[in-house]
Amino acid sequence: MNRDTVPLATTRRTGLVEQVIGQLRESVVSGEWPVDTRIPNESTLSEALGVGRNTVREAVRALAHAGILEVRQGDGTYVRATSEVSGALRHLCGSELREVLQVRRCLEVEGARLAAAARTDEDVAALRQLLQRRDELELGEDDAAFVRADAALHFAVVQASGNTVLTELYRGLTEAVTASVATTSAAHEPRHIRHEGLIDAITAQDVEAAGREAGGFLEDLIEELPS
Repeated sequence: MNRDTVPLATTRRTGLVEQVIGQLRESVVSGEWPVDTRIPNESTLSEALGVGRNTVREAVRALAHAGILEVRQGDGTYVRATSEVSGALRHLCGSELREVLQVRRCLEVEGARLAAAARTDEDVAALRQLLQRRDELELGEDDAAFVRADAALHFAVVQASGNTVLTELYRGLTEAVTASVATTSAAHEPRHIRHEGLIDAITAQDVEAAGREAGGFLEDLIEELPS
């Protein structure tokens, strides 16, 4: 047999693992398996997908290596992130944090400006509700809940822009944004960042003020980072 020829069985095996990787990844990306939740065990996945347990094990191992899944011995396998980039940035520090904040500034400033121009009454009501939820959690003891609420508010501002491309770009950074919120909020006691001005500017359809409010607190955070 030609040495350069790949055995058919190996080709099929590799292709099957790739298919399972794609199916597991889709379950994560679609939100069927949210971040920080435990996925079905190996035998359940094997039966549901109609493949052997070894195939499932290889697929899980590949996604764990990519930072999307996390295998916890004796506990199960958990969703760690929705993409390789988010997985790599899940715990931010130093230059990584600075770069994420810089990207957030680019997207959120434009998102806020567009939101001020395009927002609907429904958008304003949703933003007010999210702001209230965030502020209620601001001085509480549930840090994780506060981080989720703050990240949800920022996403809602971008979503109110009505620009689907910008919204999807921002959605792809969900874990990185959440990680940056967690890192920066943990560094400030009590948390001092307020967002009433941003929501007020969007409500008033003041495009310039919305942009300033969206960028101002991020610029302050960037300046506070060690050079």
